[in-house]
Amino acid sequence: MFQTKNLSPRQLALFTAVVLSIPIGCGFLVLGHSWKEGLISFLIILAGSYFLILFIIQQFIYRKIKLIYKFIYQTKASKKQETYYKYILPQKSIDEVREDVEAWGERQQREIEALKQNETFRKEFLQNLSHEFKTPVFAIQGYLETLLGGAMDNTEVAERFLKKATRNVERLAHLIQDLDSISRLERGELKLRKQNFIIQDLVRDVYESLSLMAEKNGLYLSIKKGCEQPLTVYADKEKIRQVIINMVTNSIKYSKNRGSVTASMYNTDEKHILVEISDDGIGIPEPFLPRIFERFYRTQEGRSIDVTGSGLGLAICKHIIEAHGHSIHVRSTESVGTTIGFTLNARKD
Repeated sequence: MFQTKNLSPRQLALFTAVVLSIPIGCGFLVLGHSWKEGLISFLIILAGSYFLILFIIQQFIYRKIKLIYKFIYQTKASKKQETYYKYILPQKSIDEVREDVEAWGERQQREIEALKQNETFRKEFLQNLSHEFKTPVFAIQGYLETLLGGAMDNTEVAERFLKKATRNVERLAHLIQDLDSISRLERGELKLRKQNFIIQDLVRDVYESLSLMAEKNGLYLSIKKGCEQPLTVYADKEKIRQVIINMVTNSIKYSKNRGSVTASMYNTDEKHILVEISDDGIGIPEPFLPRIFERFYRTQEGRSIDVTGSGLGLAICKHIIEAHGHSIHVRSTESVGTTIGFTLNARKD
């Protein structure tokens, strides 16, 4: 069946001219009883109608469409664009122009949604940043004011307050250091010093460094049975050490008493090694899972448990793994536990 919706301006003008010319030519043929008169009138009306309709379409319709295209791209037309508007655009059908405008509208809508989302994240970031700085600063201020108010005369109280102030200063320094690290990571300034190393050995080193913290919480740190066979990865060892320390530290903080933290490693396809750290802790509610790698993002329950952390650990982990060209993922169920994992390149010969 003949379709007119995808006709170009020239085709539309020709189709309309033919539709007008046929009945008029037939009328001349019937009234004049001469096929020559009918044919001549048909050709004259066809040519006149075609050029008139094409002129109207190009001058009054496609000139407006040309302005729409310029508005869409928001640029002053170059010579190349002027050629496009003059020769290519008129070949497009109205439906194709409509599709272009709809696609532009969808892009604009996506950009608006992204801007709204970014604005929400910005407000939350500033709010969280204020909270993270406010807590230790107010604590330090309180301790110093108490000391200046006369507590310095009591040596025992003065020493206790100064130690507490020192711990809060250390927290502030750690927070500033983490902010500086994540800023450099986001700017792409992280330089990787890749080497071959056995991932199980690195995990055991991390376990050893965090053993006192785990023992304090009655936790058992282990490598999953069947994952003991050495697997060599090609990555920046110290940066991956930082990732695993952050992940194991989080697992220890949010695990149940006398629980366990388990590391597992798998050779997925001879080219990549999957590393996962699992715990049997409080878990993360499903609605919060997509956001746990954001800067300062912590659930209300998590914030009440960990009052000393900077809230940047998992965000730093994400950037380090992405700098290696891989991704980090999370699986979690409330009251069951959480597994966070990432992939690395296998040994490079």
